[in-house]
Amino acid sequence: MDGELFPERVAWRPGPVITGHVVRLMEGYSREVRVGQPVLVAVLGTAAVVRVVLALFASMLRAGAGAGARRKWKELRKGPEFLVTPLRLRDGSGVLCEMEIHGHLPQSALEPADHVQVTVRSQKDAGLAPRVERIVNLTTGQLLTPRTPTLWSHLGPALLLQAAVGLLLIGALVAWLALAG
Repeated sequence: MDGELFPERVAWRPGPVITGHVVRLMEGYSREVRVGQPVLVAVLGTAAVVRVVLALFASMLRAGAGAGARRKWKELRKGPEFLVTPLRLRDGSGVLCEMEIHGHLPQSALEPADHVQVTVRSQKDAGLAPRVERIVNLTTGQLLTPRTPTLWSHLGPALLLQAAVGLLLIGALVAWLALAG
């Protein structure tokens, strides 16, 4: 039979562990991490408190406030992108299984015909193949754990530090008002 005219059916096995041989790593594409608006509003709101305090302090010194390179709301709301690479492997019973690797792996980490043990988890969207959490390459003895960017890595340490200081300032102001009143 012609493989292009009659492609072999691909199964999405729920796992949690699938053992088999790598058939093919398909072309990767990017997917966006969703950013929740309430979390973003809370972080940006508390960070704004610090910016206001710094702007007031700078205006008192007449030094001018150096705003730095601030990212826009739309850019922060968009979320980080990560690489999705579909992986096909043939399990011990001969079934062709497809799953998704989220994040980057070293280029030589998986080769066709490598014997692997893959830990997968179903994704929230039932229309997507299971997500690979861990790969043990039994041929090379490597343990591979793909990592995707998170909301916190997307926002960055500077913005999160500003938000933490802003939260402390708000807490101190509330405590001072409670003691004074």
